[in-house]
Amino acid sequence: MPRADESIPEWFRLAKGDLAIAKGATATDVPVELLCFHAQQAAEKAIKAVLIWYGIQAPKIHDIGMLLDLLPSTLQVGPEIDGSRALTYYATAPRYPMARTRISDAQYREAVRLAEAVLSWAEGVVNR
Repeated sequence: MPRADESIPEWFRLAKGDLAIAKGATATDVPVELLCFHAQQAAEKAIKAVLIWYGIQAPKIHDIGMLLDLLPSTLQVGPEIDGSRALTYYATAPRYPMARTRISDAQYREAVRLAEAVLSWAEGVVNR
């Protein structure tokens, strides 16, 4: 049964902040890998807000797939939200020089698109 929790608005506030960073940084001195990281963080925090809404403790992990798997089976998660599992890659690997791979503009745009979709979906779940 969904429940109100005073931390939910804070999760959404932080998720929106991460999404704004991911979308708004246009300076050439901001590596696209960091922008993708913030897209991943926006999705992660939005999903954690939904978990809390359902009374499920949000674990301290960055794996979007694992977080989605914790959601109640009765909750509708469409293909686009399920596709946000791909954002997990941006949580760690590209942020470190030894594992850095080139991220294309198309991959960046897709990361932001997925993060926007997850945040919109999550807000819809909580605000029903």
